[in-house]
Amino acid sequence: MTPPPAAAARLDSASLPLPEKKSATRPAPARADRPFRGIALILASTVFLGASDVTAKYLSATLPSIEIAWIRFLVFALIMSPAMLPGSPLFALHSRRPGFQMVRGVALLASSLFFISGLRFLPIAEASATGFVSPLFVTALSIAFLGESVGIRRWIATAVGLIGVLIILRPGTGAFHAAAFFPIISALAWACTLIMTRMMSGREHALTTMTYSSIVGVCVLCALVPLVWVTPSWHDILFGILIGVASTLGQWIVVLAFRYADASVLAPFSYTQLLWVSILGFVIFGEVPDIWTVTGAAFIVGSGLYTAHRERIRRSQLLAPDGELSPNA
Repeated sequence: MTPPPAAAARLDSASLPLPEKKSATRPAPARADRPFRGIALILASTVFLGASDVTAKYLSATLPSIEIAWIRFLVFALIMSPAMLPGSPLFALHSRRPGFQMVRGVALLASSLFFISGLRFLPIAEASATGFVSPLFVTALSIAFLGESVGIRRWIATAVGLIGVLIILRPGTGAFHAAAFFPIISALAWACTLIMTRMMSGREHALTTMTYSSIVGVCVLCALVPLVWVTPSWHDILFGILIGVASTLGQWIVVLAFRYADASVLAPFSYTQLLWVSILGFVIFGEVPDIWTVTGAAFIVGSGLYTAHRERIRRSQLLAPDGELSPNA
């Protein structure tokens, strides 16, 4: 699952200084201002990512979450294998911060694993809507790790998003399920992933980051999967491959989308992933989102959209000649 670009909107507002010396690391590609192409790409990514989530829920009925994640990351690693071969034109293991890349890979793995674990017990629309709270965690983490200031308006937006989570979860009622915490932990891990991505921005190529993520995920899961191993059928293997291909394509299309448009532009369209998973959840599992899930999702989406809107204003202030920020940004 990939939360919306609103989660990354706060992460691309300023560039980190690049070192003067030459390096063997791959340079980041130039950005182009083509918002319609970026929007088309982000819409396409939601289809792949939504299909990956629905397939993971389908497999969770027969395979443990760790094994599903293992198949996904194994396919991910196989797709990224050309970037692991020395002498290959795509070789991308040269990194200025390999240790940091590994920590980021663990955070990405945790996000995937906790989300898949939640799918086993929760309706997919509920899990997906709850998982979209990552922009709220990014807002808080950016203060500690990026040294950013957050104005009262974005804190209010964060509070609204948290209210949406409480509406969906309804703690203290008979509708509450302890597994509802899994998508929240997944969102927190994803927010950590985004923060670390921002801290490496301008220093590491996207291909390098994805390659390290695939290696870390496979290595960790290869150590864990023997503990829960269930022999998969060919049917399970085929659907597992589908998860790996769809999620990898979805992630890569998101990367391409960011080359053509700002996160604040893409954010509204990324929420269409909730629509796809709701439709597929109804068709495949017969799940109909209840009024609490729809209402809570509206709060979370509204919070994310407003956060992206405020970030667009904040970015325009940074680009202004005086470069002054409003204290309420």
